[in-house]
Amino acid sequence: MAWNALLPTPFGAVGIRTEGDVVVELALLPGERQRIKAGTPLAREAERQIEAYLADSRHPFDLPYRLDGTDYQRRVWQRIALIPVGETRSYKALAADIGSAPRAVGGACGRNPLPLIIPCHRVVAVSGIGGFNGSADERPGSLPIKRWLLNHER
Repeated sequence: MAWNALLPTPFGAVGIRTEGDVVVELALLPGERQRIKAGTPLAREAERQIEAYLADSRHPFDLPYRLDGTDYQRRVWQRIALIPVGETRSYKALAADIGSAPRAVGGACGRNPLPLIIPCHRVVAVSGIGGFNGSADERPGSLPIKRWLLNHER
């Protein structure tokens, strides 16, 4: 994966990928990573906004982006984007809002290419934290990232 920037964070790193004048991916990556300085003005702005969010979880993102996904995924992502900082919604509640099933909502969450802008970490199971980044266990390091983000926003 060729990143336009790779920004170390307290939970691992954020890989930033842009195409032209839009951000197309902000990947939340576990483990320590070597920084890749931003090679474009948009990647530099994405770094700046991510650092501002890490300093203050209420800092809003204002980046031009493109969401590549199915109509269903985009519908789920639009709903997730409405969840306020410091709050959560269950997969079940989101599914009821859009007339779907919790597993399908979880699948859309797992394919979210912009998880800081579309805050899928705010979507949790009815009892427990649920999965994150397409994973329901600790092996890939995704759940510790979800826990860190939820604690950061409290």
